[in-house]
Amino acid sequence: MPQLTCRSLILFTLLASILSANLAQAENHYVNNETGDDGRDGRSPDLTGLASGPYRTITKALQVANRGDRIILAKTDTPYHESITLQASRHSGMLTRPFVLEGNGAILDGSRPIPETAWEGVPERPDLFRYAPRTKSHAMLYLFGRPAKRVVVSDKATEPPELQPLQWCLFRGHVYFRVEPNNIPAAYVLSAASLPVGITLYEARHIQIRDIVVQGFLRDGINAHDSVFDANLLKLNCRGNGRSGISVGGASSVRIESCLVGNNGQAQLRTEGYSRALVVNCDLIDDDAAAPAVVKRGGQVTVKDTPPPATP
Repeated sequence: MPQLTCRSLILFTLLASILSANLAQAENHYVNNETGDDGRDGRSPDLTGLASGPYRTITKALQVANRGDRIILAKTDTPYHESITLQASRHSGMLTRPFVLEGNGAILDGSRPIPETAWEGVPERPDLFRYAPRTKSHAMLYLFGRPAKRVVVSDKATEPPELQPLQWCLFRGHVYFRVEPNNIPAAYVLSAASLPVGITLYEARHIQIRDIVVQGFLRDGINAHDSVFDANLLKLNCRGNGRSGISVGGASSVRIESCLVGNNGQAQLRTEGYSRALVVNCDLIDDDAAAPAVVKRGGQVTVKDTPPPATP
């Protein structure tokens, strides 16, 4: 039997590890932010026994997940209030088996309630109130958990515009909100963007993220920061984020398919660097000049709209 050289041994070991990784069975990690507990094992969507059952947070599932695994969220009445990151080989998949984050329609929300005491009335306009947000450049307002109707103010404006009831604007560092007649802000559930980014992707590949509503983040709903390859964003609803719904940067390559992206602060889709974004059958809602459908700071964007299959 011929003797293996050092180089051959290294190649043999590498191939064996790759084969072993591909043959290993992917694990499912279940998350439920209402019934789950981060002290459980995450192996079942339901509580079974003393230790088995879903995690409460996506963060915990990401801590224990390995290459090619699946994280499966339960859609509950409570949004997941987290800012998460998928990074490097641990949160990557393989060519034939991607790392999957399955949302099942769950909401990932980065907003927090605005204290009633933060609002102050505007003199001589009894139905207009204002408050000073901590972060002014990407301020967003949410009404009953959804983006409120925004009115864009010109840089040359000397006073707030004439808002209609339940509309808001950002003027000279304050958020202005007009209530309905004989009401006050306390009559509404009002919240503001708080956490920075919904889902950050960094130095990871062979990823699939699908069927999640991502809203209420200060900067981006999804940010493929750099060195992200073969990432598929499928059936996402990215709305009401301070800068963009989806941002693709660095040398990343991302496929965005069947997504609804709208009501974001400065762009629906934002690209930069040497990135490549393939947009397939998506609805990017152009919000006039304030938040165009696509803002390119570099990178390449290819848009494809494929017709639905013909019915027999």
